[in-house]
Amino acid sequence: MPDNYSKGNASIYFFCILAAYAILGLLVFVPNLLLPGNPSTLVLIGIILVVIVVLLFAAAIIFRGLAKLFHKF
Repeated sequence: MPDNYSKGNASIYFFCILAAYAILGLLVFVPNLLLPGNPSTLVLIGIILVVIVVLLFAAAIIFRGLAKLFHKF
């Protein structure tokens, strides 16, 4: 079996799946946070910052997992 599927890489693949669910969760919950009314500018900026940080960390985790998966090719 290739080195890509060793137990050391299983945790990074698991975190990739969790990161993908975090991105999907943002797509579901963020529009619902903005619908109930006109949020104040401070709340809107806070939501945008949280979304950016979560997306950056999720992308970094996913790209790291993909790099580990495809480093032999």
